[in-house]
Amino acid sequence: MKKNIFFIYLLSWLVALGANAQEIRPLSTDSAYGVVNVSVCNLREEGKFTSGMSTQALLGMPVKVLQYTGWYEIQTPDDYTGWIHRMVISPMSKEKYDAWNRSEKIVVTSHYGFTYEKPDQESQTVSDVVAGNRLKWEGSSKYFYKVSYPDGRQAYISKSIAKPEKEWRASLRKDENSILRTAYSMMGIPYLWAGTSSKGVDCSGFVRTVLFMHDIIIPRDASQQAYIGQHLDIAADFSNLQPGDLVFFGRKATADAKESVSHVGFYLGDQKFIHALGDVHISSFNPTDANYDAFNTGRLLFAVRFLPYINKEKGLNTTDLNPYYN
Repeated sequence: MKKNIFFIYLLSWLVALGANAQEIRPLSTDSAYGVVNVSVCNLREEGKFTSGMSTQALLGMPVKVLQYTGWYEIQTPDDYTGWIHRMVISPMSKEKYDAWNRSEKIVVTSHYGFTYEKPDQESQTVSDVVAGNRLKWEGSSKYFYKVSYPDGRQAYISKSIAKPEKEWRASLRKDENSILRTAYSMMGIPYLWAGTSSKGVDCSGFVRTVLFMHDIIIPRDASQQAYIGQHLDIAADFSNLQPGDLVFFGRKATADAKESVSHVGFYLGDQKFIHALGDVHISSFNPTDANYDAFNTGRLLFAVRFLPYINKEKGLNTTDLNPYYN
């Protein structure tokens, strides 16, 4: 009798396990690539809505599709992987993916905006857009660009919040002052764990978003960003740092363990830095300043100079040279 009860329980457990397991379905050649369809796409650690968010991808971003279980596991141009709902991506064959990458794009330059069914801001909205979104350029009217989405939807976007990609690239500057002006433009945007868009950012997502607005792709996490470019041990008076350097924070090294990086910001000069913690704001390492940040000063580790190394190191490149976009 006991033996029968045991087998009944075992059979029930196996049935439940099978019901809950995700079926991994083989990818066809028509869906091994894809392009993001929504302004901001949330990547999760597992293929379910209750799973934690790990990063984000933006509208028009080309990705690789790794597997499908009802959700897609994808890899983004910074080589980050995560799971997305099937409704937020257009799976594509390599040929269609290459055609999307070759097409002329319109890049969203404003932090936030909308596209419309007609070249009229009083017409029905098609979707929201954020800085760095890319749409296929289909034509122009007086005040609007006609665009199409990866899934074929068409819309109009105001010329006041977007530019043709080639024109945008030609106008971009990648010097420290220009990048920091973009960082300042995000002041007050709320902190969002795993956020990498104008809607919300975490600390490394803030760095990534600012640089992506200058067409630069950097590794996703602070712990990855910390080991690119030139390592700088910070002088007591900060005299060896330049505005635009990245400053890193975390647990300092001990005799038994190396340092552990958990936070990052842009150095502004004059012992100040801008970072995302609560929201995007400016803090100071100087105890006499009103915005002195004792907590982060106490866990300051080192700095990194990265601008001279763009397109010279793996993982630090511009989209025109990133393999996902070409």
